[in-house]
Parts: sequence; C-alpha cells; structure tokens
Amino acid sequence: MKKTLGIIGGVGPLATMFLGETIVRLTKATSDQEHIHTIIDNDTSIPDRTAFILGKSNQNPVPIIIQDAKKLAEYGADLVCIPCNTAHTFYDEIQQGSPIPVIHMIKETAKQARKLEAKKVAILATDGTIQSNVYQEALIEEGIEPVIPDENTQKLVMSIIYDDVKSGKEVTRERWNEVEDAVVALNCDYIILGCTELSVVNKNLQLGSRYIDSLIVLAETAIRSCGYEVKK
Repeated sequence: MKKTLGIIGGVGPLATMFLGETIVRLTKATSDQEHIHTIIDNDTSIPDRTAFILGKSNQNPVPIIIQDAKKLAEYGADLVCIPCNTAHTFYDEIQQGSPIPVIHMIKETAKQARKLEAKKVAILATDGTIQSNVYQEALIEEGIEPVIPDENTQKLVMSIIYDDVKSGKEVTRERWNEVEDAVVALNCDYIILGCTELSVVNKNLQLGSRYIDSLIVLAETAIRSCGYEVKK
C-alpha cells in the first residue's frame, strides 16, 4: 500500500528542498503518478536546535515540530521525516507527540554504516548533535566505533554549516579540504555527514564514496517506507 509522506522542514530551508528533490530523483518512477505524494512544510519558525541544546536559547523547538507533525497528519500524511539530524536529539519526545510514525534519520544512517561493514566512523555534525551523543549511541548500538573531530575541526564544520550554507553561500573545495584532511587523519572507514547542510555541500562538491550522507539515507528510507522502490 502506497503511503503519503510528510516532511517537517525549515531546518534548514535549503536542505529541506534538497531532500524533496532527492526523493523525486531516487524514486523508481516513469510518470508523475508513480511518484510519492509528498507534503512539505518548510517551517522556518522552528527555533534553532543546537542553540537550545547548548543552553544558548530558551526557545524549545519540540512543541513546534510536534505541531507540524499533527498538521501534516491532518493534511493526509501517513508518516513524517525531519531533515535535521540535531532535531533527533528530541526524537522520543517528538514521536510521542506525533500521531503518525517519524523516521529516525540517525538510526537509519548508523544502520547504513553497518551495512557497509564500517568499524570506525567519523561524525561531522553540529555542536548540538555531537554534545547530545545521538550519533555516538546509534553507532555503538550497531557495533561501530564513533570518532569526533578535534576542537578546531569542529569549529570549522560549524562555520561551514552556519556561516556558509545557512547563509546561502557556496562552500569551496579548498575550504572543505581543511575538514577532510583533518578527518582522514583519524583513520576511519567512513565519514558521516550528520548535518543536512553538509549534504548540500556534498551535492555541490560530490565528496565521494568515503562519505555516508544522512540526507540520502533519509530519502531512501522514506521512499521504501512509503511503499516505493529506490532507483538503482
């Protein structure tokens, strides 16, 4: 049975639209009617997740995310996904408040790492995602050793996420190479792009097979969960 997908977006806006495009491109279909019925709520009013986790803001994003899930359910969505890794810090609370299933982006990405037979994986994500340990715990559950970048590399990752992608600026290959060189030195099997803004970087720079892109994992999971096939 085919299902309707709801996307709680705006977290960030560009990554949301990229997810929508990716789902269309990855769905096995030959006509408009063979694609997934998708309802996108690009809700830019959702407060910053990292700022709340780090105590730099008292604006809790969870009530608005739950409100959006209810709204999408009313519009006819059978399940929802959230193209924001950091928001999954609050997954249990969001799922409890949502009337329909919420895909767990981070657990699905960790499962993908296991399928690739990864033993040691670096995590590139926001400070909020790193501090909340959601990726570390998900990887350990899959028998994989999680690795966190050093402080300087993490600052650069945050700058790329906030100063570049969220600000509508292009990330150059030279700027990304600073991150890649530091992470490659950690001798990991794979590198998780654990922030959907970094998925935008991957789209533009075509970073290569050493990366596991959480947004692509989310797109493929959403396609299968809605009863469709992923294009080979």
